[in-house]
Amino acid sequence: MIFSSWQFILVFLPIAYLIYFWLNQRRLIIAGKVWLVAVSLFFYAFWDIKYLPLIIGSILLNFAIGTGLSQAQRDPSIKTKNSRHLINRKVVLATGISANLLLLGYYKYTDFFIENINTFAGTNYPLPQIILPLAISFFTFTQIVYLVDSYRGETSEYDLLNYSLFVTFFPHLIAGPIVHHSQIMPQFESRWTMAKRHSNILRGLFIFSIGLFKKVVIADSFAVWATAGFDGGQPLGFFDAWATSLSYTFQLYFDFSGYCDMAIGASLIFNIWLPINFNSPYKALDIQDFWRRWHITLSNFLRDYLYIPLGGNRKGEFRTYLNLFITFVLGGLWHGSTWMFVIWGAMHGAALVIHRFWKRIGRPLHPVLAWITTFIFVNVAWVFFRAKNIDDALRILSGMVDFQSIFNKTAATVPTSDLAWGGWLSDILLKLLPASFLGSTPIYIAIFAALFIVTQKNSMEIASGIIGVKKIAYGIFLFSTAMLFMLAATSSVFLYFNF
Repeated sequence: MIFSSWQFILVFLPIAYLIYFWLNQRRLIIAGKVWLVAVSLFFYAFWDIKYLPLIIGSILLNFAIGTGLSQAQRDPSIKTKNSRHLINRKVVLATGISANLLLLGYYKYTDFFIENINTFAGTNYPLPQIILPLAISFFTFTQIVYLVDSYRGETSEYDLLNYSLFVTFFPHLIAGPIVHHSQIMPQFESRWTMAKRHSNILRGLFIFSIGLFKKVVIADSFAVWATAGFDGGQPLGFFDAWATSLSYTFQLYFDFSGYCDMAIGASLIFNIWLPINFNSPYKALDIQDFWRRWHITLSNFLRDYLYIPLGGNRKGEFRTYLNLFITFVLGGLWHGSTWMFVIWGAMHGAALVIHRFWKRIGRPLHPVLAWITTFIFVNVAWVFFRAKNIDDALRILSGMVDFQSIFNKTAATVPTSDLAWGGWLSDILLKLLPASFLGSTPIYIAIFAALFIVTQKNSMEIASGIIGVKKIAYGIFLFSTAMLFMLAATSSVFLYFNF
């Protein structure tokens, strides 16, 4: 079940909401939490019930380890600097983190590991073809954060029910954001969140409608063009290649930011604020600023639990550059078990190193040039993120620098949903525009529209303040349009479900 499905919008969400607040209204607070955990597990199992024991087992194991760490933290004997208890706690923490990473590694990287052994060693081991369980990357990272905080003694007030709700709460379960227990559990404990709040309902539905429109109207439209270019296998000219790469750049943004909007909106209906995961990343003027705006919770996780433990910027300039590079290479590998993600991560790691060095020189770029440089780099890097292999990536990139094809007399090769410019209009446009551009005109109209949208206020800014009549009407228009697109579409999948 995905957010942009009629099953979720018309059946699952209303039932989950009505019964939760019906239980709270009768002061059955624990029953309300049990209900939310149950519907969240149903939401997860709807994709494939055979992985339900996996997430339940992960929750039980991590809660047991976290409880042991938290209780040991309160043991006065650990205050002795060389206490054996302190050493044992570190061993337990390391064991817990290792268990989570081994589980993630088994499902996500076994095929990748064996495939590379076969390639480099000339062996022929069969690939087990392991199917990646839904959301394993997200709930694994969420629970690693919990173990570290338990080691620090910051989770002692949580029982198994609260912990299960923290991990499984359905708005963030499938594709993030990666939440911290301190961001979620105090809200569920607050009496203020246990009653219906009509202002939150309006704001939540408004934000959800924006996200739904982003996903099914914008992202899914760009998906058609991106797929045709990346998976078609045909050589691409200049305009076709840029249309393909930019289509994916905007597909990914509107897909993931749309999902995050829907997650925040659905959660807010239950009076719970999830952390903001996107803050207009395509407005960034440098690559560091981009990563402060794109997938914010993942960036924070990589910083706090990888970059800083590696030494951060505390061990000299060279180590700082190395730590940045390693962090983003591993961040790329987290996204998927192919060398294309490693290349993408390495590109961003190298860009951050260059940016940090450039700041030391003290020669800032003009804001317009800084934005163009950042956006083009991000767009080029997405080519490796999307391409299935290096040949496909190079095919797209070579087309992007094929300036000779600008003056080709043939129209674009990327399908444009059978739209054609015919008759006298075609003759006029051919005199004004290169023929190779003319066939891609509908795509470029959509690209320029998307560029305009990302320079405007984002969904959180639009939803701030009072949700009055104008915003309600705007939300209804977006929701109705999105529902028409959604019901007409044959399929719709969130890209980040793959990670």
